[in-house]
Amino acid sequence: MIKHTYGWILPLVWMVTGFPTWVSAQNYPTRSVRFIIPFAAGGTIDVIGRLVGPSMSKNLGQAMVVENRPGGGTVIACEIVAHAPADAYTILLMGPSYTINLFARPLPYDTERDFTTIARLAANPLLVSVHPSLPVKSPKELIALARSKPGELTYATASPTGFQRLAAEQFKRLAGIDIVNIPYQGGAPATIAVLGGHTTILLGNLSEATPFVASGKLRAIAVTSLERSDFLKEVPTLNESGYAGYEATNWFGAVTRAGAPKAAIERLSVEFKRALETQEAKAGLHKNGLYNAYMNVEKFDVFLNQQFRANEKTVKSTGMRME
Repeated sequence: MIKHTYGWILPLVWMVTGFPTWVSAQNYPTRSVRFIIPFAAGGTIDVIGRLVGPSMSKNLGQAMVVENRPGGGTVIACEIVAHAPADAYTILLMGPSYTINLFARPLPYDTERDFTTIARLAANPLLVSVHPSLPVKSPKELIALARSKPGELTYATASPTGFQRLAAEQFKRLAGIDIVNIPYQGGAPATIAVLGGHTTILLGNLSEATPFVASGKLRAIAVTSLERSDFLKEVPTLNESGYAGYEATNWFGAVTRAGAPKAAIERLSVEFKRALETQEAKAGLHKNGLYNAYMNVEKFDVFLNQQFRANEKTVKSTGMRME
């Protein structure tokens, strides 16, 4: 009799706990999905979110709501997602700082434990540009000026411990120069600071700087890819300017709270891929100096693990730290 009773109870427990999760995953989404952006509006991650959002909304039948939550060197946005319900309705659109911060500062969450991957989305090289008042027109001239004025020149980045800062610290060591970082809460504020002459050098994404290069408000000095960008073919690479092998490519992806339903994550990954392949997204990516760098859940997970290990070594070797 007891055995017969347990035979009824166990399926009931499964229905109460597991079955609703399975159903919700199969029907996902049933309400709007939030894209949490760790930078101010107008930056590259914000642009990507707004490019893929309309297509995903159409295919998923629910609104993709972009929320900009800048501050704390991306920690504020990450914490929102880390503490959100594990239901795949709160998505973090992120970049390399996600794989850097845990080695450079104390965090109110565990990056490697509290999130799960969805997809890598896009990538672009960085652009070194300067305010027109700075008397340099090439990497050689910029480095010579920096060497003549150690500690006097400043450069703006989107965050204090993000990829741009890491790329700059690596190049500073390679070139033997001392320039001071001035971090901002996103690529757009960093660009505005250089436009206003508050800092004189910008290390940022192509999308944030190239419109001002075209108008003459910024002067392009170099790109950080191994080969010249199709977007700025006249601008040399640091690789060809005496620093062979130097490369810094910025990438962007999507993660959510760990424990989210697998079916929901897989559907999101597929829909991100579909959205990136639309003509509207292709045109928007190209316009902003980006390219489609999609990776599915499994490949992105491997990529992130590689980034964690590589950035751990780099942060330790450069001594980059923010308390």
